[in-house]
Amino acid sequence: MEISVNSNTVTIVGNIKKVSDFQSIKNSIEPIVQNNRRLTIKIVDSLSLTSTTIGYLNKLVLKDNIELHVVTGNSKLYSLLEDLNLISTFKVSRV
Repeated sequence: MEISVNSNTVTIVGNIKKVSDFQSIKNSIEPIVQNNRRLTIKIVDSLSLTSTTIGYLNKLVLKDNIELHVVTGNSKLYSLLEDLNLISTFKVSRV
């Protein structure tokens, strides 16, 4: 998994599947949300998210009042987020 950051956009390439992947994602997001209330996460090709990542993103939206936009390039990930009723919470869209 590779992460790149540009302004308030985090782009993730590769599968998100390990605890260390979550830590990398969190470490990339934390500095952004300290100064911005808007965050875009582009998940290019991962077909899943770890439960810790989902929980962290949920906390950002519901507790920290971050306006989150998740853009996914994988239809299976979109379906997963739809099944979890997170499409509107995370403002998910497809590439």
